[in-house]
Amino acid sequence: MSTPRTARLERTTSESKILVEIDVDGSGTHDISTGVGFYDHMLTAFARHALVDLTVRAEGDTWIDAHHTVEDSAIVLGQAIREALGDKKGTRRFGDATVPLDEALVQAVVDISGRPYCVHTGEPEGQQYVQLGGSGVSYLGSLTKHVFETIAFHGHLALHVRVLAGREPHHIVETQFKAFARAFRDAVALDPRETGVPSTKGTL
Repeated sequence: MSTPRTARLERTTSESKILVEIDVDGSGTHDISTGVGFYDHMLTAFARHALVDLTVRAEGDTWIDAHHTVEDSAIVLGQAIREALGDKKGTRRFGDATVPLDEALVQAVVDISGRPYCVHTGEPEGQQYVQLGGSGVSYLGSLTKHVFETIAFHGHLALHVRVLAGREPHHIVETQFKAFARAFRDAVALDPRETGVPSTKGTL
């Protein structure tokens, strides 16, 4: 597959201004600035563990709350993923990862075939109401499911995320993003049986 798997998209609405650049065949380089610190942390984890180069710059109405900025960034990220993957020929297509973070354990399974669907289960009751983040704009726990649904829909991914264990709210969210990243990394890797080109996605 010689065509670069990259995309650069911008989206401006009355609520936000978003820029996303992605290189699926990257090394985890990241430049993330959404104005929502905890979300920046999650997108950074995605870039590093998916081994994609990712830029996300967002300016949104965070004086209201984080919702529009987080949602709109996820919309553009999903669209960029879809554009960057192109016809997906020569990829493994499916990815499956189970990732721990201390007491938290999450399984994520990805199919990049173009049939958008998201199943998100297992978060403990009350997780959706947790406010995460230090000083500045907080990240509401309910946004996690919304982010995955949005990326799956706009990226044309089938995505299953199952929280198998977890107590600490930060760990529960972070493990989901890392599991998604690892499953995505596996799904988009080039299959040498199809391309004759060894994949580089198996290394850190």
